[in-house]
Amino acid sequence: MTALAPRPATASRLAPNYAPLPITLAMGEGAWVTDDEGRRYLDLLAGYSALNFGHRHPALVAAAHAQLDRLTLTSRAFDHDLLEPFAAALAGLVGPLVAGDEALVLPMNTGAEAVETAIKAVRKWGYQIKGVPADRATIVVADGNFHGRTTTIVSFSDDADAREGFGPFTPGFRSVPFGDADALRAAIDPTTVAVLLEPIQGEHGVIVPPEGYLAAVRAACDEAGVLLVADEIQSGLGRTGHVLACEAWGVRPDLVTLGKALGGGILPVSAVVGRADVLGVLTAGTHGSTFGGNALACAVGIAVVGLLSTGDVQAAARERGTELGAALDAMVAEGLLTGYRRAGLWAGLDVPHGTGRAACEAMLREGALAKDTHGRTLRLAPPLTITPEDLAEALARTTRALRTLA
Repeated sequence: MTALAPRPATASRLAPNYAPLPITLAMGEGAWVTDDEGRRYLDLLAGYSALNFGHRHPALVAAAHAQLDRLTLTSRAFDHDLLEPFAAALAGLVGPLVAGDEALVLPMNTGAEAVETAIKAVRKWGYQIKGVPADRATIVVADGNFHGRTTTIVSFSDDADAREGFGPFTPGFRSVPFGDADALRAAIDPTTVAVLLEPIQGEHGVIVPPEGYLAAVRAACDEAGVLLVADEIQSGLGRTGHVLACEAWGVRPDLVTLGKALGGGILPVSAVVGRADVLGVLTAGTHGSTFGGNALACAVGIAVVGLLSTGDVQAAARERGTELGAALDAMVAEGLLTGYRRAGLWAGLDVPHGTGRAACEAMLREGALAKDTHGRTLRLAPPLTITPEDLAEALARTTRALRTLA
């Protein structure tokens, strides 16, 4: 792999809200991507889990191609012939882990929209069903959270970059330390309608909660009669070796938000899945989306559910995750990492030398793509379909890159 030459500065018409690595991708297949100069790289980010099945998975591409020849969009003013099949398929996969046979599905587009939908649903449920006084509902969240970048969501973020300059902020949220069940229990009062958590905090560095935490959160919600909403937009749909990360702790949320991988890396697809008495408060005219549940999205979403329904993808994530953990142990032993956290084929790596950005740039030079977060942390989330050979090669490249920083 030859060293990358600096790209010439050119005028861009893009707003500067991203600072990407100096690479322009032109093609992808499986775990591999090719840039506009023909160089190939192993993708260890997979679109923050949006590409759980790799680039251009044949079953997903075929589903999209077939639907493009039939119907793409009707808006929800009309039904189409894949809307109910999509809801049934997703409810069949996720419903038993959330609300059982009574689960409903509310399709949207992006992960942030799914979270906004869940916030609206639990607030209205609180007023109509629980009896919270009008406009007094509160939701308990966790420090270090990442649920999206809308105005409401950044209102309860503690990430200065995401928050500063965007006020005034939406009230009604209380944030407590992630992993502290006692603090969460103490934050619940008669106005509380829900607890909203990521089972594993992805953006914060793949932060895995202490054993027993999620079960204690579930118990606190049950005792107080409030809802548990699990944001599984990054952690769900196979990433941790389970359909939902909550499965690892035997916890069933009342609502779950899904996105990213639900669109198969082809288009944005998201959904809220959960209790009928909660999602049922969103009646005609109270919530909607022009593109949510469009025919093309449903075609791809059904194909995604099909890939997960056999359990093969989840099993591969567990197996490759074990291989990932062994390689990371070796990096820690060599002093290339100060530590790491892992769940399935997903890990946050803490580097001792330089910054996470510098580590990503070194990996880029070795032909592997990753993303930094929070200073000295790297996130690795390869496609769940990556072969053992490609994963071994990717981790060898990562090791070589980290050695250059030592």
